[in-house]
Amino acid sequence: MMIAKILKKTFYGVLVVLPFFYPSQLTAQRKVSKPNLIYIYADDLGYGDISAYGATKMNTPNLDRLAASGVRFTNAHATSATCTPSRFALMTGVYPWRQQGTGILPGDAKLIVPTDRITLPKVFKQAGYRTAIIGKWHLGLGTQVQKNWNTAITPGPNEVGFDYSFIFPATADRVPTVFLENHHVLALEESDPIVVDYKKKVGNDPTGKEHPELLKMQSSPGHGHNQTIVNGIGRIGYMSGGNKARWVDEEVSTTFLAMAQAYIRENRNHPFFLYFALTEPHVPRMPATRFKGKSGLGYRGDAILQLDWTVGQILDQIELLDLKDNTIIVFTSDNGPVLDDGYVDGAVTQRNGHNPAGVLRGGKYSVFEGGTRVPFIVSGAGVGKGETSDALICQMDLLASVAHILGQSIPKGEAIDSKPLWETLVGHDKKGRDYLIEHAGSLAVIKGNWKYIEPSSRPAYAKLTAIELGNAPQPQLYDLSKDMGEQHNVAAKYPNILEELAALLEKERAK
Repeated sequence: MMIAKILKKTFYGVLVVLPFFYPSQLTAQRKVSKPNLIYIYADDLGYGDISAYGATKMNTPNLDRLAASGVRFTNAHATSATCTPSRFALMTGVYPWRQQGTGILPGDAKLIVPTDRITLPKVFKQAGYRTAIIGKWHLGLGTQVQKNWNTAITPGPNEVGFDYSFIFPATADRVPTVFLENHHVLALEESDPIVVDYKKKVGNDPTGKEHPELLKMQSSPGHGHNQTIVNGIGRIGYMSGGNKARWVDEEVSTTFLAMAQAYIRENRNHPFFLYFALTEPHVPRMPATRFKGKSGLGYRGDAILQLDWTVGQILDQIELLDLKDNTIIVFTSDNGPVLDDGYVDGAVTQRNGHNPAGVLRGGKYSVFEGGTRVPFIVSGAGVGKGETSDALICQMDLLASVAHILGQSIPKGEAIDSKPLWETLVGHDKKGRDYLIEHAGSLAVIKGNWKYIEPSSRPAYAKLTAIELGNAPQPQLYDLSKDMGEQHNVAAKYPNILEELAALLEKERAK
């Protein structure tokens, strides 16, 4: 009877009582005590981009299915309104604005994640898990910008805690447009070495600026996507060589999916952590042919349909391999949405009334809620079913939460901004964080229902992307319980709250 009651407890409860089991019972309990965790990271997906979060022009049945089987968070955040800093925080448990050089990285950047400090994959490894990253990396490679792409490139994902990595270096709009498996470029020929340069042209490949007639997708003026053409698409940066190693854009997503499925299948009998970093709906949006034109919202909408299908393939595989009761899936996005981010792909002209940020103001690059408040769904072993939570939580809290639940220590002074919120993640606690710092060049603080945005002389509006950035010379204060869209600045009405949150921000800066 006692054991039967224990079996019904959550993951945390099982860890507490494990010492009281006999060895044979421990084997039987492995599925409960060490569930697999798959972290699916979308790229530039907005709060209002999926039907589980209210989209009416976009139908995402597989993400709806995931939400129906788990907890859908309405107040979950990336730390930052752009990709590199959000991913840095996820890996390290540290606000990216605390470290120089964590802005959006070029494709030839050096590694910015410390190899001698705790990281999210290292927590899992210490607990006996196998770890892998498949998909977008965008945290740099090697020890310097100038690197030889034709030999082993290190350090990288493997040196920060991943046993296996299958990635592209940065984003799909930046060179080099190649896959790396562990330390090596895939399918590279010795007779056709790769050269990459972000300052001057290399080789004889045509560029979008010189030969726009060769482009199958035109670049938006001023964004910089007019350098080396790969697969008919202008990129940021110059590249020569590696012609057989270059990917085909329509196949990138399914290649990452195939590798993820293979990893899950090969490791189904051992606890694993898979960081599955999708490329959709980041530019250049070039979905597989089967999805083109399906959404009626241009290639951006089609890419979101492809993303949803990809998630469905993972869900189906987990069920097929009988891993559903032994696996937790976390789905979220690295930052808010953007329509025109460098290519003419129908995202603007075929918007058809779709609002990627939903009720939120701003989007990618913005300190308004549209920049960091993102879809966040947790489903699987020990997680509440069909629940909605408005608990304040951040993606970087996964590190401390997993460390706590797996009994792993975090060295003093490391992962200082990650909070142990496992009970919040699985839907048992509805409060979450006390406060959160949001980052988009300027900083903001959310505490309870209140949000404070510090004064800034930065531009208020990004003309290239047509996004409000949230910057203003005067302090801003919003009551998110009444004004989630941040339309009414009530700083003058509540000076005490304004002062409290401003002081809290300065305290965090001083750490």
